Amino acid sequence: MGTIIHTSAIVTPDGKIEVSTPELEPGQRVDVTIEVQESVGTEKRRAAEILAELPGHQLFKTAEDAEEVDAYIREERDSWDR
Repeated sequence: MGTIIHTSAIVTPDGKIEVSTPELEPGQRVDVTIEVQESVGTEKRRAAEILAELPGHQLFKTAEDAEEVDAYIREERDSWDR
């Protein structure tokens, strides 16, 4: 196995990454592995929050509407028997 060089780089707006180290020689063949670092400040969100932002009709706005949910389900089940 050859020499392993660990370095960091920043992706340019056009998607390019430039690596410059004195250990590399012009014309030398190298294998490159890119490990994308997790963005600092990336906020983790709950699935319910993401789904609430999706476009479309929401039947129930809050989880506290249990009576409304029960009535809706009862109506749906009753319609199956018709």
